[in-house]
Amino acid sequence: MLGTSAWAILFKNMKNILIISDSVGMGNIASSAMMPILAYMGFSTSSLPTCLVSNNFGYGKYAILDTTGYLREAFPIWEKLGFGFDAIATGFIPSEEQAELISQFCAAQAAKGASIFVDPVMGDCGEFYDGLDTDMVVRSMRKMLSVADLCYPNYTEACLLTGIPYKEEGVSEKGIFEIVDAIREMGAKSVVITSAKVDGRNAVAGHKAATGEKFLLYYEELPLFFSGTGDVFSAVLIGYLMKGESLKHSTRKAMDGVYNFMLLNKDAKDPYKGLPVEKYLNVL
Repeated sequence: MLGTSAWAILFKNMKNILIISDSVGMGNIASSAMMPILAYMGFSTSSLPTCLVSNNFGYGKYAILDTTGYLREAFPIWEKLGFGFDAIATGFIPSEEQAELISQFCAAQAAKGASIFVDPVMGDCGEFYDGLDTDMVVRSMRKMLSVADLCYPNYTEACLLTGIPYKEEGVSEKGIFEIVDAIREMGAKSVVITSAKVDGRNAVAGHKAATGEKFLLYYEELPLFFSGTGDVFSAVLIGYLMKGESLKHSTRKAMDGVYNFMLLNKDAKDPYKGLPVEKYLNVL
């Protein structure tokens, strides 16, 4: 067994990842899905909620508490206390003021060496998520792109960000990388676009800024729906990147992780509750 000093050294050497996203009371989505995955992968995790939400928006009824005032007070306190992070992962941001506060905090942390990962949570299947102020959320997420080392929208979100029309039938290889390049022109360094159909095949497209590498990774689509799969993808992707793996390899591991979690829960009765990730962490 490890002694007190050994544990202290272990925790001191663990990379600390901050998750800035919504906190949902019912179900394993948002930060509730990400934190156990990253902890299992060997990281220390911290959390700062952008809002408190009673349950998934998909139920049609929900309570939501905006935490902008809390963030406005928390960031200066953390600065005075000298808190720092090896990486920051952002998710759902409910207002432009929050986007401004968070992007400023991320920029300051990036200047100290933190990696910034932005999941522009906006919509899916060609539409915005229910309950969102569409113009506001687009402006907010575009602001976040300016500080992103890596941005990973799904195909719908990539179209909403860039203004490029969403096509139900999908796009060509040339078309998907035109969208990737448009997002990079908005400030994001590296980009991964998920849930796309490229030349008739389900694919994830990526561009690594440091090397200029572009890639397409194909996958088999399961006839299943679960909320929070993007959060699982995000956590696994970040975990492998922070372990030093390449963007292409980390993306493949994230795709496989989501696929395996969904397959193991194919008989779930309420997909809006997300995936019980703690039960199947060994598949990672």
